[in-house]
Amino acid sequence: MAPLIVMIVAWLVARLFGALTLWSAANSWNGSLRLALAVMFLFTAASHFHPRTRGDLVRMVPLALPSPGALVTLTGMLELMGAVGLLLPSTAVAAAYCLIALLLLLLPANVYAARAGLMIAGRRASPLVWRVPLQLFWIGALWWIA
Repeated sequence: MAPLIVMIVAWLVARLFGALTLWSAANSWNGSLRLALAVMFLFTAASHFHPRTRGDLVRMVPLALPSPGALVTLTGMLELMGAVGLLLPSTAVAAAYCLIALLLLLLPANVYAARAGLMIAGRRASPLVWRVPLQLFWIGALWWIA
């Protein structure tokens, strides 16, 4: 739920800043959403490397997949690159589509975490009734900005 809060706050702040200034990147709902999604993916990418959450994310990797630590590092780097890509107008569309693909690829890990009742940063993983619609919301938001 924290990434959603980060995204919404960043979206509103960016939109307000865009409306009050000449900053054209945030002077529309679409542009400010692109910035907010970048902030959110920077936030989630950081969690892949933070000592408080990294171990929990490694445990989220389904047992059938090899090298959970390397996969968490890889997905964190992909989220980081996607966030930077969203910030650059020349790569924003490609970054949005790549992040959509990443969210689809990560869905099984989220399903596994919810079904196994794993803890992430001291809280139980989001139930599927929340997590799946949230993934679909982010996919829709990325589709909209693309």
